[in-house]
Amino acid sequence: HISSLVEVDNLTKKRIREKMIGQCSSSIIVFGYGNEDSGTYGEYEIAEKAGKYIVPIKKTGFAAENIYEKLKKQEKIGEMVFLEEESKMNNMVQGIVRLLVEHKEKKENEASAKKQEVISINNSLTEIEQKEAKLTEKLKEKMMKIPNIIDPSVPIGEDDSKNVENEKFGEPFVPNFEIPYHADICEALEGLDKESAGRTSGNGFYFLTGDIARLHSAMLSYARDFMIDKGFTYCVPPFMIRSDVVNGVMSFEEMDAMMYKIENEDLYLIGTSEHSMIGRFKGQTVKESALPICLTSYSPCFRKEVGSHGIEERGLYRVHQFEKQEMVVLCKPEDAMEWYNKMWSYTVEFFRSLDVPVRTLECCSGDLADLKVKSCDVEAWSPRQKKYFEVGSCSTLGDAQARRLSIKARGETGNYLVSTLNNTVVASPRGLIAVLENNYNEDGTVSIPKVLQSYMGGKSKIEIRK
Repeated sequence: HISSLVEVDNLTKKRIREKMIGQCSSSIIVFGYGNEDSGTYGEYEIAEKAGKYIVPIKKTGFAAENIYEKLKKQEKIGEMVFLEEESKMNNMVQGIVRLLVEHKEKKENEASAKKQEVISINNSLTEIEQKEAKLTEKLKEKMMKIPNIIDPSVPIGEDDSKNVENEKFGEPFVPNFEIPYHADICEALEGLDKESAGRTSGNGFYFLTGDIARLHSAMLSYARDFMIDKGFTYCVPPFMIRSDVVNGVMSFEEMDAMMYKIENEDLYLIGTSEHSMIGRFKGQTVKESALPICLTSYSPCFRKEVGSHGIEERGLYRVHQFEKQEMVVLCKPEDAMEWYNKMWSYTVEFFRSLDVPVRTLECCSGDLADLKVKSCDVEAWSPRQKKYFEVGSCSTLGDAQARRLSIKARGETGNYLVSTLNNTVVASPRGLIAVLENNYNEDGTVSIPKVLQSYMGGKSKIEIRK
């Protein structure tokens, strides 16, 4: 009965009964079974071998010290039925307890050993997981530095000096009078204050004022409407993005040279709205029927301009802050080149509507950023410099950005990575420079292109105030 007070296995229970029967000097032994069936652990066979007899009592709750008195009253046994000597009982009980303690200690030792084994395994797993995380990060960093595969049509060359002119649109002209530097034109028309901007913000910033500021805004408003008419959806995106989006849309080298980081925040000021516009679809799977997704976005842009070009001291050509109307397309991979050709042609059409001659310049392999498959610059004619200068850039990046940001489409045969493209409609002040130079008059006025006049209250000219 004692063995039922402790959880032990069947073998141990059998050993307890063997010891009890062996140590008992009586020929009749009373067993209180409680809820168990008699004979479960072979006690009848053990007793028979020992020449003893077992009286089973099937009743839950019998205490060992009360069994003798109860049986005596029922006249089932005589005075010498129960264990004869107290010392023998004590020896028997001690033996049973010793067995139970040994069993318990064995189980505890086994459990402790298993526990330590589990702790050791968990510690090893933690160490392995930490190593795996570090190695995964290193592997990802190395993989992110692998450039995209360029299109076979891209000319091979070491730098931008090997870029190839594709086509000219509009006839470049040089007037028979001198065209001033664009900053001088703006200042003469009371439209530029870089001195004050230097006091408020430092080098690379500016104040645009008066009709020059209106012309700047008019171009951007016209660019917005121009792209809406082409079927693009207009967006105003966030002007700050997280680091995982930055890493998804550009190479590490571009990020270091361009992006401003917000101190103590996981945020960067955008260098172009393409960054947040593509990041908008991070981790998303769109329906194939929704492709192509054609978006045009306005934003201010912020760039450090670290590198060989640097910041222009006097002018507005290369600055830390500018504004831009962008176009972004997400499409099926097989449609990417068709959209690439459409997109750069939209920029050409836009500048030609402003009476600005332009050309397209195919970027060679050495002038391509790491994620680009193919890219071309749209360049505007500068009658003052008698050469072209960049006013926009159109690029197809294949699935590079989509792969980094996990942007997929759900087609009939499963999910696949989309292709992403981006292109500048117009960026100002650089676009402003092109309009000023190509519409400058000998008397110092600037003619406003017809398509912009409605955005400037019907004005046709910007004149020097008297």
